[in-house]
Amino acid sequence: MKAVVLTKPCKAEEMTLTEIDISEIRSGWVLIKVKAFGINHSEVLLRQFEVAQDYVRKPIVPGIECVGEIIDPSDSGLAIGQRVMALMGGMGRSFNGSYAEYALLPVSHVFPIESNLDWDELAAIPETFYTAYGSLSLSLHLNPNDTLLIRGGSSTVGIAALQLAKAIGTTVISTTRSEKKADLLRGYGADDVILEGEDFRKRFLEKYPAGATKVLELIGASTLYESLRLTAWHGIVCHTGLLGGVYGLKNFDPIKDIPSGVYLTGFYSNNPTTNQISDMMSIIERGGIHPVIAKKFTLENISDAHLLAEQRGQIGKIVVTVH
Repeated sequence: MKAVVLTKPCKAEEMTLTEIDISEIRSGWVLIKVKAFGINHSEVLLRQFEVAQDYVRKPIVPGIECVGEIIDPSDSGLAIGQRVMALMGGMGRSFNGSYAEYALLPVSHVFPIESNLDWDELAAIPETFYTAYGSLSLSLHLNPNDTLLIRGGSSTVGIAALQLAKAIGTTVISTTRSEKKADLLRGYGADDVILEGEDFRKRFLEKYPAGATKVLELIGASTLYESLRLTAWHGIVCHTGLLGGVYGLKNFDPIKDIPSGVYLTGFYSNNPTTNQISDMMSIIERGGIHPVIAKKFTLENISDAHLLAEQRGQIGKIVVTVH
């Protein structure tokens, strides 16, 4: 089969397709014919430097998610031809991932899907929408009566969270640094958009003096202190993203830095379950959600897809089609 194989860090332009053997089926694993997959920033980091780490198996086929059809179900109970999505669980680091025509994956991270969306749109869902869904449903316990603040709202996860929250019926306030992106967010359903920048806290509280009942923090540690102080009493802040490039807080004092009566949690997307994926897909279907796609590429043009991903300015998911 054709696949992208990494053995050491490289530039995007150096990514090429090669021929490798299709992995042999074994108990607890299923063989998928990959139809399409989304590009993730973690895969860019893998290519740029992480592949050199000892914990990454080499040679490795990258890719932490995909959608496709079951070719060999082994002893999984799934059926040949079943439409599935797969994500996380070691894909593209501990074992070969989705940048290939076929992928042998553990059944624990392969999920049957029922959807009217085409493969391109389905490919924009797994990691992005599960991260948004998990943050909103599992960590924030979002409900229609909430006022949700999404910081980093024009990111792929931010837009997915906006779409899911509006499908639930929640009031959503999104943030971005760009007026042009603000108009796009309004078009995707945001009830209000506030530009990040100087005096953000003051400008937010002037409009929403009671604060937001729920906050999805996608910028990260650089704005977390502020977000905690924009949250209503008994509200929840979910720290999910690291868009601001700050990966930790020095001298963090939970007693002083978390306001009394405000709750701080997080979300990590490595352990999806069948029920969670089914519920997420139900919200997408009921809400008539169509994932936002920035641009589509073919597997043969994987280097171009990575070059675009490095720029990190696109709106929506970069999708790669395989078959």
